[in-house]
Amino acid sequence: MNTGITSADDIKKIVDGFKNSRIILSAFELNVFTVLDKKLLTSEEIAGKINADVRATDRLCNALTAIGLLHKRNNKFYNTHAASEFLVKGKPGYMGNLAHVNHTWNNWHRLTKSVIKGTSIAVDEINERGDDWLEAFIAAMHYRGEYQAKIISMMIDLKNVKRMLDVGGGSGAFSIGFTQAQPEMNAVVFDLPNVVQLTQRYIREAGMHEKISTVEGNYLTDDFGNGYDLILLSAIVHINSFDENEMLIKKCADALNPGGQVIIQDWIMNEERTAPPTGALFALNMLVGTVHGDTYTESEMKEWMTTAGLENIEKKDTGFTTSLLIGRKG
Repeated sequence: MNTGITSADDIKKIVDGFKNSRIILSAFELNVFTVLDKKLLTSEEIAGKINADVRATDRLCNALTAIGLLHKRNNKFYNTHAASEFLVKGKPGYMGNLAHVNHTWNNWHRLTKSVIKGTSIAVDEINERGDDWLEAFIAAMHYRGEYQAKIISMMIDLKNVKRMLDVGGGSGAFSIGFTQAQPEMNAVVFDLPNVVQLTQRYIREAGMHEKISTVEGNYLTDDFGNGYDLILLSAIVHINSFDENEMLIKKCADALNPGGQVIIQDWIMNEERTAPPTGALFALNMLVGTVHGDTYTESEMKEWMTTAGLENIEKKDTGFTTSLLIGRKG
């Protein structure tokens, strides 16, 4: 049980946390850090480059200085080391995933109404959310997936995998990582038409277009074909209802070769749904952002797999708050 909150000051500190978040996200959205890359500029000069009000830009930059992302000398601002490394477009460590966090902000302010209604009050299909939203979302997933794929590829058995299906694979980060770890393997990324256009770009940039192909479709309604040795569902089951996931895991099991494996990578909640804490918070993210999404317990996920006829079900913790649940086809 979390006992770290013991005073009114503790509560206030948490409640006020949104202010720092909004300051950083607004500066990110306005490209303040990119404008300041390797420069010392006055607030007036910054305002001119981001097409914003001078006084308001000055106050924003003062706040960024106060929280430790800018320095100010002689009324000129410049990036701190952290801002330069992680918040400037084009840098290797650029946190492009913050664009998606910025979009997520718009859903979270509706949390109260979503709790009353029991679902999101403003849900559009992914293909209807616009190119900017989609590009930011896929970039965020790729930013996370590149690192995770390297770790997970060492945690699972790829030696007999010749063909992989990456369901809702987005940028293809896991397909890229797995095929790099197992060069004899080929992968298929299955995703929506608008997403697949972006997937193909990421695959080309990684130089993996000869190893990884794409298929357009809706994973809830369209056929996967068959002949796969591994089917991955990374950050997929939390989008769907319990019944949708039961059906989806059955489709995956049916598409496997004998001896093949279905791997879920997601938050696997304890039976009280309170841990891991990030999963408990993410359940609310699904409440405000999707019609049926949720985070699920280990027993619920195992039920999907056993109902689908999968065996030797095994859970593995990844070390980055999510876990793997692996089921094998006899």
